[in-house]
Formats: sequence, structure tokens, C-alpha cells
Amino acid sequence: MQNTSHAVMAQRKEARDSLDNFPTPPWATRALLEHIIEQGGYTDHLSCLEPACGAGHMAKVLAEYFGSVSASDVYDYGYGDIADFLSADVERGSYDWVITNPPFRLAEEFITHGLKVARRGVAVLVRTVFLESVGRYERIFSSTPPSAVAQFVERVPMVKGRLDKKASTATGYAWVIWEKGSDRGTRLLWVPPCRKSLERADDYDEQYSSDVDDGFEAPVRDQNKLLL
Repeated sequence: MQNTSHAVMAQRKEARDSLDNFPTPPWATRALLEHIIEQGGYTDHLSCLEPACGAGHMAKVLAEYFGSVSASDVYDYGYGDIADFLSADVERGSYDWVITNPPFRLAEEFITHGLKVARRGVAVLVRTVFLESVGRYERIFSSTPPSAVAQFVERVPMVKGRLDKKASTATGYAWVIWEKGSDRGTRLLWVPPCRKSLERADDYDEQYSSDVDDGFEAPVRDQNKLLL
């Protein structure tokens, strides 16, 4: 019999060479802009980079808000540029925001590299358990604490390789944000119930991202080059 306890269902383990391709439901990206950062709709003059874009499910939503959006991914999903963000030569301070749902095992590297690239801030969508771990505290949170942690009060269902409007999950998610120049410490926020108001009928028209996730050879990276 399958063990369906919360502790087991909340686990989402991927092989080290996996693309960790879990497309973000569009409403969860809109929630960031509507409730957490750059509120007021004054983003049409700002630029944004989505460096783990997959098939573009998040980047397309960001384009609803930002004046310009660049998108890339280490794998060719048919959307955006093909580039390894962690080794690509991206000019320091070349975008206002870096916003992404990174591969979980590379989230720390995406954050530290993103903080070099972004002028205004970095926002990553991660499992809430990302806030745990002594190692992560010592490597990031103690020296570079986020300006805000925005916990979803609703579940954000993510399915490997596709969007699924009917999916469910026991995994909690949060937006973790670093706003440059903020000196208010880390604020704990909640993303209010908003799926119903932010979800659109055509969000799931392009349901699939990719089913070609196995056998991918992850790039070899020099971790020393990724430090702030």
C-alpha cells in the first residue's frame, strides 16, 4: 500500500542530472507582481530575466508586467535562448529583476549569481523547506538575508514536465525575495488566496513543457566562481 502521509507526499526528489522541470502555474507568477513586489503596475519601464524558463510558462506571464523580458534555459524547450545561466557571461547589473523557479538543487547558485546580474532584486519560487538547513543558513541567509519571504497560503500544484489545472500537492511553496537597498530586515509575508482571481481560462492551453527530461548531462561548474 502506498504511503500517502504528508511527510512522504511533500518530498520531491530529483536525480542530480535531472532538469527538475516543474512548470509554474501562471497564477503563481502573477501573485508575485500583484501582491508582493513592484505593486501598482509601474513596471512597463523595467526589465526582467527568467534564466530557467523551460517552455516559457513564467516568462510569458512576466511579459504581462515588465517592459522587456529575456528568457533562457540550459535545455532547448523551444522557448527563449539556450544558455547555462550559471556560466553564461551576463553583464553585472544588466537587468532590473531576475525572477525564476530554479532547479531546487541549484537554487543557491541562481540566487548568488542573480544578485550580481540584477539592479533591483531577485525573486525565486522555491519549496518552503528551502528555508531550512544549517548549511544554507551559513552559505546564504546569515550573510545575505532575503528582504522578504512570501508564503503561499494556497497550494501551488506543480507537475513534472507539464501544467495540470486539476493537480494537487502536499508541498508548500514560497517566493523568496532579495530587494537591493532594502534595510528593513527579512519580512514574513503571506500570498493571500488569489488563484481564483488570477487564473485565466487560456493559462493551460499550452499544457506541456517537455517529456524529455531523462538522460540529460548536467553541466560541470566551478562552485568557486558562483560566490558573491
